[in-house]
Amino acid sequence: MSSRYLVLEDGTVLKGKGFGHDRASYGEVVFSTGMGGYQEGLTDPSFCGQILVFSYPLIGNYGIKKEFNQSDAGAQVSGVVVSEYCDVPSPMYGGEPLGNLLEESKVPGISGIDTRSLVIKIRNSGTLRGAIVSDEESIPETLEQLRSKPLPSDSNLVSRVSCKKGTYTDSGKDITVGILDCGVKRSIVSELSSRFNVRTFPFDSTAQEITDSKIDGLLISNGPGNPAHPDLMRTSVRTISDLSSVMPLMGICFGSQIIALALGGSTYKMKFGHRGSNQPVRFDGRVYITSQNHGYAVDAESLEGTDLTVNQVNLNDGTVEGVIHRDLPVFTTQYHPESSPGPKDTVFLFDRFGKMMEGKI
Repeated sequence: MSSRYLVLEDGTVLKGKGFGHDRASYGEVVFSTGMGGYQEGLTDPSFCGQILVFSYPLIGNYGIKKEFNQSDAGAQVSGVVVSEYCDVPSPMYGGEPLGNLLEESKVPGISGIDTRSLVIKIRNSGTLRGAIVSDEESIPETLEQLRSKPLPSDSNLVSRVSCKKGTYTDSGKDITVGILDCGVKRSIVSELSSRFNVRTFPFDSTAQEITDSKIDGLLISNGPGNPAHPDLMRTSVRTISDLSSVMPLMGICFGSQIIALALGGSTYKMKFGHRGSNQPVRFDGRVYITSQNHGYAVDAESLEGTDLTVNQVNLNDGTVEGVIHRDLPVFTTQYHPESSPGPKDTVFLFDRFGKMMEGKI
């Protein structure tokens, strides 16, 4: 493997070995603490625009299998940073090398990096703009460009990962749920399809287009970037504001933030976010271990004077992990109840949403 370099906006340059696609790539450098599930993470549309650092030291040992991809488009990250890359995965699982996925998706990877030190840097300073390059002589120019570039989240990343046209899946069920697709993971669609008929809508669909479809409720999905981006305030947020008193709503991750914005709250960018599969959440007198991937959160104080109440809290840092409406059938989770990867402690929330759509809650 040839040499490759990770360049950070603070002037740090880390040399490693390249794998995956050989091209220069730019993104916001973030980290995940998950010990497994690297394929699901790399193909999660919520990572669009980001260079993903894995804190777990060995990545690639069980390979990849396309049926576990969370996106039809393959890897969604801008780049991958690992300590040790295993290019010959165990034959036990029959998976292909991780590098194949990155090559097909035109995503560069870099190994041989002290990821523990890098994660500490991100925790101390917050997420950083970074680039992966192969040409050592280009590093000074790359650093200059990094410092002048806007963050990826300054653009509307949702428009890059949302479906362009709506779809319908007839599962032979009595209830039809809609998905406002802000970058929905396949595992969410799978959980819904096992319970309901499913109709998907592009992120910029209007309230009229959604109500005309005669669905029984709407799930607002996960997705990348800033939920308060002006393009989203004009489209997704306005649509959910119009629909909030019309049908049951459930928000997951990015969708939780969209609902909070639509009903009068605000959001903020976190220092380094939550990305991993072991985040403890207090909910209904119990503690659940949850899978998370987000860099923005709902501002709890901003909900004062609205009809939303915080009913779930992260036990590590006290951030909002879920809200519920006082009167309407509307609730959210900041984490992923469908997991993939991670624990399925809260998968029952899809059934609770079903009861809401049936009018039983």
